[in-house]
Amino acid sequence: MVGPHDLKTILYLTTSSGPGGAERVISNLASSLDPKRYRAILCLFRPGWLQERSEDCGIRTFIIPTQGMTDWRWAIQFKHLLRQERVDLVHAHEFDANVQGAFVANLTGIPLVATVHGKNYFWEKRRRRLAYRCVSRIATMVAVSQDLKQFIVEKVGIAPHRLKVLYNGVHALQNCSSAEVNQCRKELGLPESHQVVGVVGNLYPVKGHQYLIEAIPSILMKCPNTSFVFAGRGELETDLKAQVHRLGVDTKVFFLGLRHDIHRILAMLDVFVLPSLSEGLSMAILEAMVAGKPVVATRVGGNPELVIDGETGFLVPEKDSQALAARVLTLLTNSPQAALLGEQGQRRAEAQFSLRAMVSAYQSLYDERLKKEYSS
Repeated sequence: MVGPHDLKTILYLTTSSGPGGAERVISNLASSLDPKRYRAILCLFRPGWLQERSEDCGIRTFIIPTQGMTDWRWAIQFKHLLRQERVDLVHAHEFDANVQGAFVANLTGIPLVATVHGKNYFWEKRRRRLAYRCVSRIATMVAVSQDLKQFIVEKVGIAPHRLKVLYNGVHALQNCSSAEVNQCRKELGLPESHQVVGVVGNLYPVKGHQYLIEAIPSILMKCPNTSFVFAGRGELETDLKAQVHRLGVDTKVFFLGLRHDIHRILAMLDVFVLPSLSEGLSMAILEAMVAGKPVVATRVGGNPELVIDGETGFLVPEKDSQALAARVLTLLTNSPQAALLGEQGQRRAEAQFSLRAMVSAYQSLYDERLKKEYSS
């Protein structure tokens, strides 16, 4: 029988408490580690969605507020936590957690894995670039796509051999019966005869929702019996609703807010759209693919590493509402092609981007770092 002291303790440290794609990765990874080999705990800078979700999964969570990279009180408290919980390895996510975690882990001699999920701001200032160069020498740095790795190499100046690529993975979604899908449509007030186009993602500028909204009138001209759903919350909600009103498509667009039943939302979609301006490796696209939905996404970030244009979905240029409308219409007016792309995307996601594959890759990385640490 494995005792608590035979397990390796992995502490997950993250900048954001979500909800978001990176936060879902952390929650899924921490809750899926081999319980015979690892014990997962979580440390956050602030309470929030990720704390609630992780605690629901039985992951012990600690909150240590921080004032930024030079917060010595945070460093002291975090160092105490590492000793108190006998942490064997820290897995940090995103800029602040990666930098602050690397500093303290280096002081304590604990190995650190630092995952970068996106291109947000870390490359814009010299001190941040220098900080990440230091992290790359202290920790094992991970990018979630080949595109993101290349971006970090070019913009930050980190040598390619100091960056690994490990893809995000998703678990199989809960199945929905036809009755459940119909009930979901009824709850949302969607007409029974309408096809449904949907987006899942926080309402932030980087997600490009406004370009899909710009495309709606063109789509409705050819497919008037179409509804559009936006699942997510964020700072642009008021602006996006105002845009919808200006275009006169209020009765066709539904803002759903934060949802805890994404499997139901995806199940009722005919087409999934992600009009982002930037992406690391989109969990939303992966979940749509796992759900068997044809995807129309922008050709940015890691999206082309997920969606094979014309085989598992369509890729369009960013900020191009006309191209977006054309591809959505292709799928709405050709249901056999839409079904084929959805099926092929589902097979691709299950084969190459499963939660099992991601967990296995990270566990191998943890073992590699721990072995190196104990042999040095």
